[in-house]
Formats: sequence, C-alpha cells, structure tokens
Amino acid sequence: MIERYSLPKMKAVWELQHKYDTWLKVELAVLTAQAELGLIPKGAAEKIRSRATFRLERALELEREQRHDLLGFVGAVQENLGEEGRYFHFGVTSYDIEDPALALLMREAADLILKAIDDLNEAIRDRAREHKFTPMIGRTHGIHAEPISFGFKLAVWLAEMQRNRQRLEQAREMISWGKISGAVGTHANIDPRVEMLVCQQLGLNPAPASTQILQRDRHAQFITTLAILSSSLEKFATEIRNLQRTEIREVEEHFAAGQRGSSAMPHKRNPSVSEQVCGLARVVRGYVLPALENVVTWHERDLANSSVERIIIPDACALVDYQLVTFTRIVRELAIFPAAMAANISRMGGLVFSQQVLLALVDRGVSRDEGYRLVQRNAARAWQGADFKQELLADPEIRAHLTEAEIERCFDLDYHLKHLEHTFAQLGI
Repeated sequence: MIERYSLPKMKAVWELQHKYDTWLKVELAVLTAQAELGLIPKGAAEKIRSRATFRLERALELEREQRHDLLGFVGAVQENLGEEGRYFHFGVTSYDIEDPALALLMREAADLILKAIDDLNEAIRDRAREHKFTPMIGRTHGIHAEPISFGFKLAVWLAEMQRNRQRLEQAREMISWGKISGAVGTHANIDPRVEMLVCQQLGLNPAPASTQILQRDRHAQFITTLAILSSSLEKFATEIRNLQRTEIREVEEHFAAGQRGSSAMPHKRNPSVSEQVCGLARVVRGYVLPALENVVTWHERDLANSSVERIIIPDACALVDYQLVTFTRIVRELAIFPAAMAANISRMGGLVFSQQVLLALVDRGVSRDEGYRLVQRNAARAWQGADFKQELLADPEIRAHLTEAEIERCFDLDYHLKHLEHTFAQLGI
C-alpha cells in the first residue's frame, strides 16, 4: 500500500534504509551517553563513531540467517568496528533502539502530515473567501432547509480541519517519547542517566516508566487521530460527491481535457477522485482496531504488536498524506456553479423561507403552534407545485396578521447571510 499511495517525502520516511539509519542514530546516541558518563572508554566510543557504517544488503543477509532484524543490523555494523565493537549495543535490548527510532520516524511522518493539513487549510480558506456570499441551499436529512453560502460550508470544513491539526499535534507529542531501560524496563544493565541523555540528544522525552517497550496506548492515539482526520476528509469528499449529482450539480471536480469518465458512456463526468478519498478512509479506519489491540501485551513484552505496526503505521501515514494532498487539489480546482445554487434555492417556490414567516406571525402575537399550523398548511400546497409566497398572500388568516410588504421581507435571502462576518472572523478567514 505504501508503495502505491505514498508521496515521495512520506515514502522516504519509511524506506528500510532510513529506518536502519535511524537505528544507527539511536545506537550512537547510546554510545555517546555511555562514554560521557564514563561507562565505556571514550576512546572506544570515538573509534566506533568514526567507523560505524553498514550495508543494508549485509544487514538483511544476517537477518535471514539469524531471523532477527535488529541483530542483523547490529552484526552488519560490528563487522566494521574492530575490537571496540564489543561496546556497540552494550547493555541495551532491541527495543531500546527500535522504539526511540520509531518515535523519530512517526514524528517525521507527523510533520509531513501537519504540513499537508496546512496546505489544505489554506486552500479551503481561499475558496471560502471567494464564495463567502455565494448563496446556496442548506440541506438537512438531504432535504432543502434554509439558505447558507458555499463559503459558510467551507468555513465549517476549515473549523474541523483546525481541530484535526490540534489533535495531530497532541498525538505527535504523545509519541515523542523514548526508552532506554533494558530487557524488562528496570534499567538493570543500563544506567537511567543514559536514557535521559539519549532522549535529550534525540529530542524525545524519557518515559517515566516502561517495560521492554514503550506502552502502545501512545501509538493507538496516533493511529486513532489519523483515522479521525481521514474520516473528516471522507466527509468533505462525500459532500462534493453529493453536490456533483446530476440532479444538484452545484459543484464539479475538475475534468481535464482528454479525461474520460466511463469506458461505455462518453458523457460521464464522475467525482472519481473524491470517491477515492472516501475509499481510502475505510482502510485507515480499519487500522484503528489493530492499533487498539496492540495496547494489550503479555506481561512485560510479547511480539504480537511488532508485525502489526510494520503495516499499519507506515500505511496509515502514507494514506492520510495522500488523501490530504489529493483533496487539496480537489478543493483548489473545484468548479463551482453559483447559478445552479441560486436555482436550487428557488426550486421549491420559496418554501425554504417558512421559518421567517412563522417568526413574523409569532412577532405579531400569534401563538407558535397556531402560526406553525398556518404556515405548514400553505407549505403543503407548495409541495404540490403551488408558489409558496402567492399561497401566503392569498391566505386570509395569514393576511390578518401580515401585510404584503411584511410577507415579502420574509423572503429576503440576505437575512440568512447577515452573520457570516462573525463566523469568518472566528476562524480568521
């Protein structure tokens, strides 16, 4: 999955060479801390740092032989170190290296996703400003409700994306922790001061308590956060798919010259990219359950989480990054049809202004229940094809309370958009 959907920078984060390079970064941080504390000879540490290198092919060859990836890597490095190599990977266990390294990789991925969120938010903000006062019908239950603007719809998206960004920042902080605490977390063979110094070098926080691994509630929060973000993107893409339906056709995905929508029907223009965004969200959400299952371990460590994480963490990061970049392009290139929006507002003969008529009647002393009955009676005829405004004007019970001018004012479109400045100011648009 990551090969197909990840963008170049995200793919580079999860390349095997970069993973092993990050392992080496952690190993050398451990070495430096041990030498600084006088736990190993400084001269040996300096020689190791100057010679510490490996070939990925050799590490994989040793892994096939030993059936242990970290030991294959350690062996490939030690072959270049000479007798000082005995101090390489000294006093630590595999996940003293792998967990801090994974935290660094996840943080790199999170930073790319945060950048992609910023790009999408900028695109949404630009289109929201552009269509701040482009009126369209608001829909509840799929049925015409009251007028909004297309810019307002986008403002709601922006507010949600701002929350997604906050959640991801929190998740990034939650996984920015490391542990160098040994086989069961008691620091029996590794001084706790090493953990402090290593985490300081790597820009991580030392876990206050760990077993052989960092506890996986941290990683579950990260994956769950990505799933929420992915679901938001599906929500927005679903809205575009609905608004592009032939019966509505208020927006349309960009359709390039030479593009084809169907092998059989030359007329087709499908919201296929939005559909792709929606489909991928289902995959990302599917990673939440295994991430939660990984929270459970037998005693101080088992291996059940490892195989799962090798799939779900890189894939979730790659898919969400791809969704964000793809949906940003959709938003920037989206064709918007104000005339169709205006036509749809008028489609039901002004029925969507019914609440203003009700409020006007109540303001004239009519009980709310009686006013509702009067308006609904006229609305029922409009549902059958009559003109709502004309029905109101011809209704003697309505006219006993409202003048023609007062009824006309109930159909003022600007009334519904008068507080847009407040919403946009709240969001800094």
